Amino acid sequence: MKVWRAMGVLGVTAGLLLSGLSGTASAVPTTDQQTCAPNAATPLRQFRASWVASVVNIDWPSKTGLSAAQQQAELIGWLDDAVRQNHNAVILQVRPTADAFWPSKVEPWSRYLTGVQGGDPGYDPLAFAVAEAHKRNLELHAWFNPYRLSMGTDINALLPTHPARQHPEWVVSYGGKLYYNPGIPAARKLVEDAIMDAVSNYDIDGVHFDDYFYPYPVAGQVFDDAAAFAQYGDGFTNVADWRRHNIDLLIQELNQKIHASKPWVKFGISPFAVWRNKGTDPEGSDTTAGAQTYDDLYADTRKWVREEWIDYIVPQVYWAGGFAPADYNKLVPWWAEQVRGTHVHLYIGEATYKVGTSAQSPDWSDPKELSDHLAFTSTIPEVKGNIYFSAKDVRADRLGATTLLNTTWYSKPALIPTMPALDSSAPLPVHAVHATRSADGVQLKWSRTSQDTTSYAIYRRELRGGDHCPDNDARNLIATVRSTGAAQSYVDTTATPGTAYIYSVTALDRLANQSVAIPAVLIR
Repeated sequence: MKVWRAMGVLGVTAGLLLSGLSGTASAVPTTDQQTCAPNAATPLRQFRASWVASVVNIDWPSKTGLSAAQQQAELIGWLDDAVRQNHNAVILQVRPTADAFWPSKVEPWSRYLTGVQGGDPGYDPLAFAVAEAHKRNLELHAWFNPYRLSMGTDINALLPTHPARQHPEWVVSYGGKLYYNPGIPAARKLVEDAIMDAVSNYDIDGVHFDDYFYPYPVAGQVFDDAAAFAQYGDGFTNVADWRRHNIDLLIQELNQKIHASKPWVKFGISPFAVWRNKGTDPEGSDTTAGAQTYDDLYADTRKWVREEWIDYIVPQVYWAGGFAPADYNKLVPWWAEQVRGTHVHLYIGEATYKVGTSAQSPDWSDPKELSDHLAFTSTIPEVKGNIYFSAKDVRADRLGATTLLNTTWYSKPALIPTMPALDSSAPLPVHAVHATRSADGVQLKWSRTSQDTTSYAIYRRELRGGDHCPDNDARNLIATVRSTGAAQSYVDTTATPGTAYIYSVTALDRLANQSVAIPAVLIR
Protein backbone atom coordinates (compact mmCIF):
# COMPACT_ATOMS: atom_id res chain seq x y z
CA MET A 1 0.00 0.00 0.00
CA LYS A 2 1.42 3.34 -1.00
CA VAL A 3 1.69 6.17 1.53
CA TRP A 4 1.05 9.83 0.73
CA ARG A 5 1.89 12.91 2.75
CA ALA A 6 -0.73 15.64 2.87
CA MET A 7 -0.54 19.30 3.90
CA GLY A 8 -0.56 18.49 7.61
CA VAL A 9 1.69 16.59 9.95
CA LEU A 10 0.22 13.23 9.01
CA GLY A 11 -2.60 13.24 6.56
CA VAL A 12 -3.48 11.07 3.64
CA THR A 13 -4.61 12.99 0.59
CA ALA A 14 -7.94 11.37 -0.04
CA GLY A 15 -8.13 12.41 -3.65
CA LEU A 16 -4.85 10.70 -4.43
CA LEU A 17 -5.80 7.64 -2.42
CA LEU A 18 -9.13 7.27 -4.16
CA SER A 19 -7.89 7.99 -7.64
CA GLY A 20 -6.85 4.35 -7.86
CA LEU A 21 -10.31 3.10 -6.85
CA SER A 22 -12.52 2.82 -9.90
CA GLY A 23 -15.70 4.85 -9.76
CA THR A 24 -14.97 6.45 -6.39
CA ALA A 25 -12.66 9.39 -6.99
CA SER A 26 -15.47 11.65 -8.19
CA ALA A 27 -17.21 11.18 -4.87
CA VAL A 28 -14.44 12.90 -2.95
CA PRO A 29 -15.49 16.45 -2.08
CA THR A 30 -13.17 19.30 -2.76
CA THR A 31 -11.89 21.18 0.24
CA ASP A 32 -10.73 24.73 0.53
CA GLN A 33 -8.32 26.42 2.89
CA GLN A 34 -11.10 27.92 5.00
CA THR A 35 -12.84 24.56 5.47
CA CYS A 36 -9.55 22.97 6.48
CA ALA A 37 -8.56 25.63 9.00
CA PRO A 38 -7.91 23.97 12.40
CA ASN A 39 -10.82 24.19 14.82
CA ALA A 40 -9.75 25.71 18.15
CA ALA A 41 -12.35 23.58 19.95
CA THR A 42 -10.77 20.34 18.73
CA PRO A 43 -6.99 20.81 18.85
CA LEU A 44 -4.89 17.89 17.70
CA ARG A 45 -2.44 18.32 20.59
CA GLN A 46 -3.31 19.54 24.08
CA PHE A 47 -2.21 18.47 27.55
CA ARG A 48 -5.25 17.59 29.69
CA ALA A 49 -5.10 16.30 33.24
CA SER A 50 -6.36 16.53 36.81
CA TRP A 51 -4.36 16.49 40.01
CA VAL A 52 -5.09 13.42 42.14
CA ALA A 53 -3.97 14.48 45.63
CA SER A 54 -3.05 12.03 48.38
CA VAL A 55 -2.04 14.40 51.20
CA VAL A 56 -4.63 14.18 54.01
CA ASN A 57 -6.53 11.86 51.64
CA ILE A 58 -7.92 14.70 49.52
CA ASP A 59 -8.65 12.50 46.51
CA TRP A 60 -6.98 9.10 46.77
CA PRO A 61 -7.13 6.97 48.79
CA SER A 62 -10.38 8.52 50.01
CA LYS A 63 -9.46 7.48 53.56
CA THR A 64 -6.78 5.48 55.30
CA GLY A 65 -7.06 1.79 56.01
CA LEU A 66 -8.80 0.71 52.82
CA SER A 67 -7.84 -2.73 51.56
CA ALA A 68 -5.51 -3.04 48.59
CA ALA A 69 -8.46 -4.01 46.39
CA GLN A 70 -10.47 -0.99 47.54
CA GLN A 71 -7.57 1.39 46.93
CA GLN A 72 -7.02 -0.08 43.48
CA ALA A 73 -10.70 0.20 42.60
CA GLU A 74 -10.72 3.86 43.65
CA LEU A 75 -7.66 4.65 41.57
CA ILE A 76 -9.11 2.89 38.54
CA GLY A 77 -12.16 5.10 39.00
CA TRP A 78 -10.02 8.24 38.76
CA LEU A 79 -8.25 6.92 35.66
CA ASP A 80 -11.55 6.00 34.04
CA ASP A 81 -12.80 9.51 34.80
CA ALA A 82 -9.82 10.83 32.85
CA VAL A 83 -10.61 8.61 29.87
CA ARG A 84 -14.28 9.63 29.82
CA GLN A 85 -13.26 13.28 29.77
CA ASN A 86 -10.77 12.80 26.93
CA HIS A 87 -7.88 13.67 29.24
CA ASN A 88 -4.51 12.23 28.30
CA ALA A 89 -2.59 12.41 31.58
CA VAL A 90 -2.98 12.15 35.35
CA ILE A 91 -0.91 13.99 37.98
CA LEU A 92 -0.73 11.59 40.95
CA GLN A 93 0.74 12.64 44.30
CA VAL A 94 3.13 9.90 45.44
CA ARG A 95 5.35 11.69 48.01
CA PRO A 96 3.14 14.06 50.02
CA THR A 97 5.19 14.35 53.25
CA ALA A 98 8.70 12.90 52.83
CA ASP A 99 7.15 9.45 52.51
CA ALA A 100 6.35 7.12 49.65
CA PHE A 101 3.56 5.46 47.69
CA TRP A 102 6.07 2.83 46.59
CA PRO A 103 8.56 0.61 48.46
CA SER A 104 11.17 3.36 48.57
CA LYS A 105 14.80 2.64 49.39
CA VAL A 106 14.98 6.09 50.99
CA GLU A 107 11.75 6.85 52.88
CA PRO A 108 8.92 4.98 54.64
CA TRP A 109 5.50 4.06 53.32
CA SER A 110 3.08 6.99 53.52
CA ARG A 111 0.61 7.07 56.39
CA TYR A 112 -2.08 8.14 53.93
CA LEU A 113 -2.23 4.56 52.66
CA THR A 114 -2.77 2.56 55.85
CA GLY A 115 -3.10 5.22 58.55
CA VAL A 116 0.32 4.28 59.94
CA GLN A 117 3.59 5.61 58.60
CA GLY A 118 5.64 2.66 57.39
CA GLY A 119 2.56 0.45 57.02
CA ASP A 120 2.81 -1.81 53.96
CA PRO A 121 -0.41 -1.48 51.90
CA GLY A 122 0.02 -4.99 50.50
CA TYR A 123 0.84 -3.94 46.95
CA ASP A 124 2.91 -1.35 45.09
CA PRO A 125 0.61 1.65 44.44
CA LEU A 126 2.99 3.43 42.07
CA ALA A 127 3.59 0.33 39.95
CA PHE A 128 -0.17 -0.28 39.84
CA ALA A 129 -0.86 3.35 38.90
CA VAL A 130 1.67 3.34 36.07
CA ALA A 131 0.40 0.07 34.63
CA GLU A 132 -3.28 1.07 34.78
CA ALA A 133 -2.64 4.57 33.40
CA HIS A 134 -0.63 3.23 30.48
CA LYS A 135 -3.26 0.58 29.79
CA ARG A 136 -5.61 3.52 29.15
CA ASN A 137 -2.95 5.46 27.21
CA LEU A 138 -2.70 8.10 29.93
CA GLU A 139 0.61 9.64 30.90
CA LEU A 140 1.37 9.21 34.60
CA HIS A 141 3.17 12.19 36.13
CA ALA A 142 4.40 11.41 39.64
CA TRP A 143 3.86 14.37 41.95
CA PHE A 144 6.38 14.94 44.75
CA ASN A 145 6.44 17.51 47.54
CA PRO A 146 10.14 18.22 48.08
CA TYR A 147 10.57 19.58 51.61
CA ARG A 148 7.39 19.04 53.63
CA LEU A 149 8.00 16.40 56.33
CA SER A 150 4.83 16.32 58.39
CA MET A 151 1.48 18.03 58.70
CA GLY A 152 2.18 18.27 62.46
CA THR A 153 5.13 19.41 64.56
CA ASP A 154 5.99 16.29 66.58
CA ILE A 155 9.15 14.83 65.09
CA ASN A 156 8.80 11.84 67.41
CA ALA A 157 5.61 10.91 65.58
CA LEU A 158 7.82 9.93 62.63
CA LEU A 159 9.20 6.40 62.47
CA PRO A 160 12.47 5.98 64.42
CA THR A 161 14.12 4.93 61.14
CA HIS A 162 12.88 8.02 59.27
CA PRO A 163 15.79 10.08 57.85
CA ALA A 164 14.45 13.13 59.71
CA ARG A 165 14.67 11.27 63.03
CA GLN A 166 18.23 10.28 62.17
CA HIS A 167 19.10 13.88 61.28
CA PRO A 168 16.94 16.21 63.38
CA GLU A 169 19.39 19.03 62.59
CA TRP A 170 17.93 19.02 59.07
CA VAL A 171 14.42 19.80 60.33
CA VAL A 172 12.67 23.16 60.83
CA SER A 173 9.32 23.52 62.57
CA TYR A 174 7.23 26.31 61.05
CA GLY A 175 3.56 27.17 60.76
CA GLY A 176 2.39 23.99 62.49
CA LYS A 177 4.35 21.69 60.17
CA LEU A 178 7.83 20.19 59.83
CA TYR A 179 10.10 20.81 56.87
CA TYR A 180 13.49 19.75 55.67
CA ASN A 181 15.76 22.80 55.59
CA PRO A 182 16.45 23.52 51.90
CA GLY A 183 19.73 25.22 52.88
CA ILE A 184 21.38 22.00 54.07
CA PRO A 185 23.05 20.21 51.14
CA ALA A 186 22.61 16.75 52.68
CA ALA A 187 18.87 17.33 53.05
CA ARG A 188 18.64 18.45 49.44
CA LYS A 189 20.50 15.31 48.35
CA LEU A 190 18.08 13.14 50.32
CA VAL A 191 15.12 14.78 48.56
CA GLU A 192 16.75 14.21 45.19
CA ASP A 193 17.61 10.60 46.06
CA ALA A 194 14.01 9.91 47.09
CA ILE A 195 12.68 11.26 43.81
CA MET A 196 15.29 9.51 41.69
CA ASP A 197 14.43 6.21 43.38
CA ALA A 198 11.00 6.50 41.77
CA VAL A 199 12.39 7.75 38.43
CA SER A 200 14.89 4.89 38.21
CA ASN A 201 12.54 2.08 39.18
CA TYR A 202 9.20 3.05 37.62
CA ASP A 203 8.03 3.80 34.10
CA ILE A 204 6.65 7.23 34.98
CA ASP A 205 6.21 9.87 32.29
CA GLY A 206 6.93 12.93 34.40
CA VAL A 207 8.24 14.30 37.68
CA HIS A 208 5.92 16.99 38.99
CA PHE A 209 6.17 19.59 41.78
CA ASP A 210 3.42 21.90 42.92
CA ASP A 211 3.87 25.28 44.64
CA TYR A 212 5.62 24.35 47.91
CA PHE A 213 9.32 25.17 48.29
CA TYR A 214 10.11 27.30 51.30
CA PRO A 215 6.77 27.42 53.14
CA TYR A 216 4.23 30.17 52.65
CA PRO A 217 4.80 32.96 55.20
CA VAL A 218 3.02 32.72 58.54
CA ALA A 219 2.54 36.00 60.40
CA GLY A 220 4.69 36.33 63.49
CA GLN A 221 6.82 33.25 62.77
CA VAL A 222 10.41 32.92 61.57
CA PHE A 223 11.78 30.08 59.46
CA ASP A 224 14.81 29.37 61.59
CA ASP A 225 17.66 28.68 59.18
CA ALA A 226 20.20 31.14 60.62
CA ALA A 227 22.61 28.38 61.63
CA ALA A 228 22.43 26.79 58.17
CA PHE A 229 23.03 30.19 56.56
CA ALA A 230 26.09 30.69 58.74
CA GLN A 231 27.44 27.26 57.80
CA TYR A 232 26.40 26.96 54.15
CA GLY A 233 25.98 30.59 53.09
CA ASP A 234 28.54 30.14 50.34
CA GLY A 235 29.48 33.82 50.26
CA PHE A 236 25.92 35.14 50.11
CA THR A 237 25.33 38.27 52.18
CA ASN A 238 21.54 38.21 51.77
CA VAL A 239 19.54 35.31 53.19
CA ALA A 240 16.77 35.73 50.59
CA ASP A 241 19.24 35.39 47.71
CA TRP A 242 20.78 32.36 49.41
CA ARG A 243 17.38 30.71 49.84
CA ARG A 244 16.57 31.25 46.16
CA HIS A 245 19.95 29.76 45.30
CA ASN A 246 19.13 26.68 47.36
CA ILE A 247 15.91 26.10 45.44
CA ASP A 248 17.65 26.83 42.15
CA LEU A 249 20.14 24.07 42.94
CA LEU A 250 17.34 21.59 43.63
CA ILE A 251 15.67 22.36 40.29
CA GLN A 252 18.88 22.43 38.28
CA GLU A 253 20.28 19.23 39.80
CA LEU A 254 17.03 17.29 39.46
CA ASN A 255 16.69 18.36 35.84
CA GLN A 256 20.14 16.96 35.13
CA LYS A 257 19.59 13.74 37.08
CA ILE A 258 16.18 12.97 35.62
CA HIS A 259 17.27 13.40 32.02
CA ALA A 260 20.57 11.60 32.55
CA SER A 261 18.61 8.62 33.87
CA LYS A 262 15.68 8.69 31.44
CA PRO A 263 15.78 11.41 28.75
CA TRP A 264 12.08 11.02 27.98
CA VAL A 265 10.83 11.74 31.51
CA LYS A 266 9.46 15.27 31.71
CA PHE A 267 10.13 17.60 34.63
CA GLY A 268 7.31 20.01 35.39
CA ILE A 269 6.45 22.49 38.12
CA SER A 270 3.12 24.08 39.07
CA PRO A 271 3.88 27.24 41.07
CA PHE A 272 1.67 29.86 42.62
CA ALA A 273 0.93 31.97 39.57
CA VAL A 274 2.40 35.29 40.70
CA TRP A 275 6.18 35.44 40.24
CA ARG A 276 6.25 39.10 41.36
CA ASN A 277 3.71 41.89 41.28
CA LYS A 278 4.40 44.78 38.94
CA GLY A 279 4.38 47.07 41.98
CA THR A 280 7.38 45.13 43.33
CA ASP A 281 9.17 44.63 40.02
CA PRO A 282 8.29 46.36 36.72
CA GLU A 283 8.86 43.03 34.95
CA GLY A 284 6.24 41.35 37.13
CA SER A 285 2.60 40.68 36.33
CA ASP A 286 -0.15 43.30 36.57
CA THR A 287 -1.36 41.89 39.88
CA THR A 288 -1.56 42.89 43.52
CA ALA A 289 -1.56 39.39 45.01
CA GLY A 290 -0.56 38.99 48.64
CA ALA A 291 2.05 36.28 47.88
CA GLN A 292 4.89 36.36 45.38
CA THR A 293 6.88 33.20 44.69
CA TYR A 294 10.17 35.05 44.23
CA ASP A 295 9.94 36.92 47.54
CA ASP A 296 7.89 34.63 49.77
CA LEU A 297 8.63 31.06 48.65
CA TYR A 298 12.14 31.87 47.36
CA ALA A 299 11.20 30.19 44.08
CA ASP A 300 12.46 32.11 41.05
CA THR A 301 10.02 30.42 38.72
CA ARG A 302 10.71 32.78 35.83
CA LYS A 303 14.42 31.93 36.01
CA TRP A 304 13.68 28.21 35.73
CA VAL A 305 11.80 28.90 32.51
CA ARG A 306 14.50 31.15 31.08
CA GLU A 307 17.27 28.68 31.97
CA GLU A 308 15.13 25.81 30.63
CA TRP A 309 15.71 23.77 33.79
CA ILE A 310 12.16 22.44 33.49
CA ASP A 311 10.18 20.99 30.59
CA TYR A 312 6.81 22.47 31.49
CA ILE A 313 5.36 25.01 33.89
CA VAL A 314 1.78 25.08 35.18
CA PRO A 315 1.09 28.37 36.96
CA GLN A 316 -1.87 27.96 39.29
CA VAL A 317 -4.01 30.72 37.84
CA TYR A 318 -6.73 30.10 40.40
CA TRP A 319 -8.66 33.32 39.83
CA ALA A 320 -11.53 34.36 37.61
CA GLY A 321 -11.28 36.51 34.56
CA GLY A 322 -11.66 40.13 35.62
CA PHE A 323 -10.71 39.55 39.28
CA ALA A 324 -8.78 42.77 39.87
CA PRO A 325 -6.01 41.63 42.29
CA ALA A 326 -5.07 38.71 40.01
CA ASP A 327 -6.91 38.67 36.71
CA TYR A 328 -6.83 35.36 34.81
CA ASN A 329 -6.92 37.33 31.57
CA LYS A 330 -3.78 39.26 32.53
CA LEU A 331 -1.77 36.50 34.21
CA VAL A 332 -2.02 33.97 31.39
CA PRO A 333 -0.60 36.38 28.75
CA TRP A 334 2.20 37.30 31.19
CA TRP A 335 3.18 33.65 31.45
CA ALA A 336 2.87 33.22 27.69
CA GLU A 337 5.43 35.99 27.32
CA GLN A 338 7.79 34.24 29.74
CA VAL A 339 7.83 30.93 27.85
CA ARG A 340 7.96 32.51 24.40
CA GLY A 341 11.22 31.64 22.69
CA THR A 342 12.03 28.83 25.14
CA HIS A 343 11.49 25.08 24.96
CA VAL A 344 9.33 25.14 28.09
CA HIS A 345 5.67 24.20 27.66
CA LEU A 346 2.98 26.30 29.31
CA TYR A 347 -0.07 24.59 30.79
CA ILE A 348 -2.52 26.46 33.02
CA GLY A 349 -3.63 25.25 36.45
CA GLU A 350 -7.40 25.63 36.86
CA ALA A 351 -9.30 26.06 40.14
CA THR A 352 -12.14 23.60 39.72
CA TYR A 353 -12.43 23.54 43.51
CA LYS A 354 -13.76 27.11 43.45
CA VAL A 355 -16.67 26.34 41.11
CA GLY A 356 -20.00 26.85 42.83
CA THR A 357 -18.54 29.06 45.52
CA SER A 358 -18.26 32.80 45.92
CA ALA A 359 -14.58 32.47 46.85
CA GLN A 360 -12.96 35.85 46.20
CA SER A 361 -15.19 36.50 43.22
CA PRO A 362 -18.87 35.92 42.36
CA ASP A 363 -17.72 34.69 38.95
CA TRP A 364 -17.21 31.22 40.44
CA SER A 365 -21.00 30.96 40.70
CA ASP A 366 -21.10 31.11 36.90
CA PRO A 367 -20.99 27.62 35.34
CA LYS A 368 -19.26 29.11 32.29
CA GLU A 369 -16.21 30.43 34.17
CA LEU A 370 -13.90 27.47 33.45
CA SER A 371 -15.15 27.11 29.90
CA ASP A 372 -14.50 30.83 29.39
CA HIS A 373 -10.93 30.23 30.54
CA LEU A 374 -10.38 27.73 27.73
CA ALA A 375 -12.01 30.07 25.22
CA PHE A 376 -9.46 32.67 26.27
CA THR A 377 -6.41 30.38 26.27
CA SER A 378 -7.38 28.91 22.89
CA THR A 379 -6.35 32.26 21.39
CA ILE A 380 -2.87 32.13 22.96
CA PRO A 381 -0.59 29.73 21.06
CA GLU A 382 1.88 29.36 23.93
CA VAL A 383 -0.79 27.71 26.11
CA LYS A 384 -0.58 24.01 25.37
CA GLY A 385 -2.96 22.58 27.95
CA ASN A 386 -4.73 22.77 31.30
CA ILE A 387 -4.66 20.84 34.60
CA TYR A 388 -7.55 20.84 37.08
CA PHE A 389 -7.48 20.86 40.90
CA SER A 390 -8.55 18.52 42.10
CA ALA A 391 -9.97 15.23 40.83
CA LYS A 392 -12.83 15.10 43.34
CA ASP A 393 -13.94 18.60 42.33
CA VAL A 394 -13.79 17.71 38.66
CA ARG A 395 -15.95 14.67 39.39
CA ALA A 396 -18.39 16.70 41.52
CA ASP A 397 -19.35 18.70 38.40
CA ARG A 398 -20.84 21.52 40.47
CA LEU A 399 -23.17 23.75 38.44
CA GLY A 400 -22.55 21.38 35.52
CA ALA A 401 -19.31 23.28 34.89
CA THR A 402 -17.22 20.17 34.15
CA THR A 403 -19.82 18.84 31.73
CA LEU A 404 -20.03 22.20 29.96
CA LEU A 405 -16.26 22.43 29.68
CA ASN A 406 -15.92 18.87 28.40
CA THR A 407 -18.67 19.10 25.80
CA THR A 408 -17.37 22.45 24.55
CA TRP A 409 -13.62 21.83 24.56
CA TYR A 410 -12.93 18.13 25.08
CA SER A 411 -15.37 16.55 22.66
CA LYS A 412 -12.51 14.80 20.85
CA PRO A 413 -9.35 13.09 22.08
CA ALA A 414 -6.06 14.98 21.83
CA LEU A 415 -2.46 13.91 21.46
CA ILE A 416 0.12 14.96 24.04
CA PRO A 417 2.12 17.99 22.81
CA THR A 418 5.55 17.06 21.52
CA MET A 419 8.76 18.22 23.19
CA PRO A 420 11.35 18.50 20.41
CA ALA A 421 14.01 19.59 22.90
CA LEU A 422 13.85 16.11 24.40
CA ASP A 423 13.34 14.19 21.16
CA SER A 424 11.99 15.07 17.73
CA SER A 425 12.41 11.83 15.77
CA ALA A 426 9.15 10.20 14.76
CA PRO A 427 8.82 6.43 14.79
CA LEU A 428 8.46 4.47 11.58
CA PRO A 429 4.89 4.16 10.30
CA VAL A 430 2.77 1.10 10.87
CA HIS A 431 2.11 -1.31 8.02
CA ALA A 432 -0.54 -3.73 6.74
CA VAL A 433 -3.53 -1.70 7.89
CA HIS A 434 -6.83 -3.48 7.21
CA ALA A 435 -10.42 -2.50 7.99
CA THR A 436 -13.28 -5.02 8.02
CA ARG A 437 -16.86 -5.06 9.26
CA SER A 438 -17.44 -7.02 12.44
CA ALA A 439 -20.40 -7.71 14.67
CA ASP A 440 -19.32 -4.88 16.95
CA GLY A 441 -18.51 -2.27 14.29
CA VAL A 442 -15.34 -1.97 12.21
CA GLN A 443 -12.23 -3.90 13.15
CA LEU A 444 -8.88 -2.37 12.30
CA LYS A 445 -5.71 -4.45 12.26
CA TRP A 446 -2.15 -3.34 11.64
CA SER A 447 1.42 -4.26 12.45
CA ARG A 448 4.05 -2.34 14.35
CA THR A 449 7.22 -1.43 12.46
CA SER A 450 9.25 0.55 14.96
CA GLN A 451 10.44 -0.69 18.35
CA ASP A 452 10.11 2.78 19.84
CA THR A 453 6.38 2.94 19.12
CA THR A 454 4.33 3.06 22.31
CA SER A 455 0.88 4.13 21.10
CA TYR A 456 -1.27 4.74 18.05
CA ALA A 457 -3.71 7.37 16.84
CA ILE A 458 -6.70 6.32 14.75
CA TYR A 459 -8.45 8.71 12.36
CA ARG A 460 -11.70 8.18 10.46
CA ARG A 461 -13.44 10.14 7.74
CA GLU A 462 -16.35 9.27 5.51
CA LEU A 463 -15.35 8.14 2.05
CA ARG A 464 -18.10 10.06 0.31
CA GLY A 465 -19.19 13.50 1.43
CA GLY A 466 -16.84 13.57 4.38
CA ASP A 467 -14.04 15.85 5.51
CA HIS A 468 -10.82 15.19 3.62
CA CYS A 469 -8.71 17.92 5.14
CA PRO A 470 -5.28 17.08 6.51
CA ASP A 471 -5.33 16.05 10.16
CA ASN A 472 -4.17 19.35 11.63
CA ASP A 473 -6.83 19.18 14.32
CA ALA A 474 -8.68 16.33 16.02
CA ARG A 475 -11.97 16.48 14.11
CA ASN A 476 -11.27 13.04 12.60
CA LEU A 477 -9.36 11.56 15.56
CA ILE A 478 -11.52 8.83 17.09
CA ALA A 479 -9.12 7.10 19.49
CA THR A 480 -5.62 6.68 20.81
CA VAL A 481 -4.47 3.30 22.09
CA ARG A 482 -1.31 2.10 23.80
CA SER A 483 0.31 -1.21 23.06
CA THR A 484 3.84 -2.40 22.31
CA GLY A 485 3.02 -5.76 20.76
CA ALA A 486 3.76 -6.61 17.13
CA ALA A 487 0.15 -7.19 16.00
CA GLN A 488 -2.40 -4.50 16.83
CA SER A 489 -6.16 -4.16 16.57
CA TYR A 490 -8.93 -1.75 17.44
CA VAL A 491 -12.71 -2.00 17.08
CA ASP A 492 -14.56 1.16 16.10
CA THR A 493 -17.92 0.65 17.77
CA THR A 494 -19.19 4.07 16.64
CA ALA A 495 -19.07 3.33 12.90
CA THR A 496 -22.40 3.61 11.09
CA PRO A 497 -23.45 0.40 9.31
CA GLY A 498 -23.36 0.71 5.54
CA THR A 499 -21.14 3.84 5.55
CA ALA A 500 -17.85 3.71 3.65
CA TYR A 501 -14.85 5.13 5.53
CA ILE A 502 -11.22 5.95 5.14
CA TYR A 503 -9.31 4.99 8.29
CA SER A 504 -5.71 5.93 8.93
CA VAL A 505 -3.36 4.85 11.70
CA THR A 506 -0.25 6.61 12.96
CA ALA A 507 2.46 5.42 15.34
CA LEU A 508 3.59 7.58 18.26
CA ASP A 509 6.67 7.23 20.44
CA ARG A 510 7.12 7.91 24.13
CA LEU A 511 7.22 11.68 23.57
CA ALA A 512 4.23 11.69 21.19
CA ASN A 513 6.24 12.20 18.01
CA GLN A 514 3.93 10.96 15.26
CA SER A 515 4.64 8.93 12.16
CA VAL A 516 3.19 9.33 8.71
CA ALA A 517 -0.36 7.97 8.50
CA ILE A 518 -1.11 4.66 6.80
CA PRO A 519 -4.63 4.38 5.36
CA ALA A 520 -7.19 1.65 4.89
CA VAL A 521 -10.42 2.05 2.91
CA LEU A 522 -13.64 0.38 4.02
CA ILE A 523 -16.05 0.26 1.05
CA ARG A 524 -18.83 -1.79 2.57
